[in-house]
Amino acid sequence: MLTIHRARTVRYTAGGPPHPGHAVAVDGDRITAAGPYDEVRAACGERARVRDWDGELAPGRHEPAARAWLEATYHPDPREADRLGTAPVTGDAPAALGLTDADWGASARRGLQRLLAAGTTGLTGPFDRPRVRTAVARSGLRVLPPGAPTAPPPLAPGARADFAVHAVETPGTGTPDGPAPGTPAARDAAAIGPCLATVIAGRLVHRRA
Repeated sequence: MLTIHRARTVRYTAGGPPHPGHAVAVDGDRITAAGPYDEVRAACGERARVRDWDGELAPGRHEPAARAWLEATYHPDPREADRLGTAPVTGDAPAALGLTDADWGASARRGLQRLLAAGTTGLTGPFDRPRVRTAVARSGLRVLPPGAPTAPPPLAPGARADFAVHAVETPGTGTPDGPAPGTPAARDAAAIGPCLATVIAGRLVHRRA
């Protein structure tokens, strides 16, 4: 379905200038048009649905420390909160938990949800644990090899539709559905505002309640 994402402002490149009143049109997994809303709407016609976002739409963030976040950090299940708490378990502590491959796969899925809730659309791999690789593949996140440039691709016609929408106001230091305080994702979210939505390959994978 052809969808026009209209936001308060659009940044076409990470750290680029904001463009108030602009929009991005997505058909399938690709961006088909980008620019002032009236021009995008005219190019797409009446068949396009419009999704309005009260925030800033920009390329999603890239997480270069994804291997440590997913393969050396355990993200507790909510049912384990009374024993392990809710914050990620790091350092030497995961080794003492006797985790199975299935445990690591479930942990990775929860860790990925935290990243998606921060507007993450790309990771640096590779991933050694098979269950973690499966979880990452199913998430649709773009995976880059070590040493590859991590700047998110610009939002332009023909590019894969990977982007995030962040609130404009300055947020607090942590939210229940956001990244864990102290992580790179949380620091990024604190710098640009809480993530309202994350889109990967044209698919809405996170929306803030």
